Amino acid sequence: MPSLSTVRASNASFSPTYTPVAIFVGGTAGIGQGMAQAFARHTKGNAHIVLVGRNRTAAESIIKTFPKPTTPGITHEFVECDVTSMKHVHRVAETLRTRFPKVNFLVLTTGVATLDGRTETEEGIDRKLALHYYGRWRFIRDLVPALEEAHKAGEDAKVISVLAAGRGGEIDLEDLGLKKHYSVANAHTSGTTYNDLMVKDFAARHPGLTFIHSYPSIVTTDVLKKSPNRSLRIANIFLVPLLRPFIYNAETCGEHQLYALLNAGPGAVRTKDNGDDMGWASNYFGSEEAMRKLWEHTEEVTSTRA
Repeated sequence: MPSLSTVRASNASFSPTYTPVAIFVGGTAGIGQGMAQAFARHTKGNAHIVLVGRNRTAAESIIKTFPKPTTPGITHEFVECDVTSMKHVHRVAETLRTRFPKVNFLVLTTGVATLDGRTETEEGIDRKLALHYYGRWRFIRDLVPALEEAHKAGEDAKVISVLAAGRGGEIDLEDLGLKKHYSVANAHTSGTTYNDLMVKDFAARHPGLTFIHSYPSIVTTDVLKKSPNRSLRIANIFLVPLLRPFIYNAETCGEHQLYALLNAGPGAVRTKDNGDDMGWASNYFGSEEAMRKLWEHTEEVTSTRA
């Protein structure tokens, strides 16, 4: 298990011969913010960094913490996007692909903490699953041509979806999207297994690229504080201070997740909270049939609304 000092030293050694393009979907808070700030720090600001989210004020404050680039033409910017809307995700991704023909790093960290039952968006997708899976899948699907261009140029081409690798469960292939049998627990385990299948399938379709599903462990972010559920907001007040000595803060988590991103090799990878590879030997609930059915289902659910 690498120590934090080892992780930071490794991240600091990242010195590409090209100017990286990194897109952080969910980069305006929590783990995404921690990763974006770590990336900016270790590249000394000399990378195109895009924060994608809904909070412009937060994004502008975060960008002010980035080191000022010394390379001409570098941009650090915010792009607004509601990741629960597949139509909006598609539009934003297409705009980004036009502006950045090559993308080196795509970081996906969007999420919500809620005890509510199924809450559908205007497109008929459960909001929790939209943030934890469908919106992430759509971003990858639309930006993978730019990742391929980076790979062809001999540059890094990597995607990381930070959720709950190794914490999934069996999924119902006849109820993908959970319209029939929804529960908070089922949404969590299904969304996690969907992410496993997602990185496996994209890796099979795009050899040479890296697709990571990571487990960040418990992290002190604002996700509970901003929960729509009063009970979770109360838990944030009383439980988090007690757990603080035993859990990561967003900055430390960001370093470990960046370490996972920078060190993972090509293919489908699952990583632990410290950034190490956890492999696929245990707690994987996928199959070739599951990958095929989930891909077809997701393509239909997100494309018809794109």
